[in-house]
Amino acid sequence: MSSGSNSIQEQVEALLFVADAPATAEILSQAIGCPIHAVEEALEHIGRRLNASGPVQLVKIAGGYQMATKPTFAPVVARFLEPQAQKLSKSLLETLAVVAYRQPITAPEVEEVRGVDSSYTLRTLAERRLIVEVGRKQTPGRPVLWGTSQHFLHMFNLPDLQALPQLDNPALMEPTQATLL
Repeated sequence: MSSGSNSIQEQVEALLFVADAPATAEILSQAIGCPIHAVEEALEHIGRRLNASGPVQLVKIAGGYQMATKPTFAPVVARFLEPQAQKLSKSLLETLAVVAYRQPITAPEVEEVRGVDSSYTLRTLAERRLIVEVGRKQTPGRPVLWGTSQHFLHMFNLPDLQALPQLDNPALMEPTQATLL
């Protein structure tokens, strides 16, 4: 069961503090060796306590839980970390949107929607860990199927894919009628 005299709540908080990615209640339960309902109770208590005071909050993101700085502290944290912004070009954003809304999708299918070669943008998005190979299509050549990653959800602060904004014009994600010369 739990190690030493540390409470489940303290153990959950310690694991969340060192986690480099969101952790599910199930993973925390396995690590501590206690029932999942006890971890869920601990998460609720930690969340209430952190939200009540201090600079840190408990957030549910990318299918798990993570400790994060409260938004009011973002300016000072940003100055301290001096992040190097990795902006996404228009072509990267277009390709990422196609993958996000149509996944799993192959490179030729992305190119059919965009009307241009997308091999460079797909490779770049994969290098930035925003998309990942999720399988192979059962067609001749067995092309790679692409989908968004947990890092994508984390970067765009989404709990899951259902939180993606609804498209005003879903036809934008349909194959283009452009004729390639």
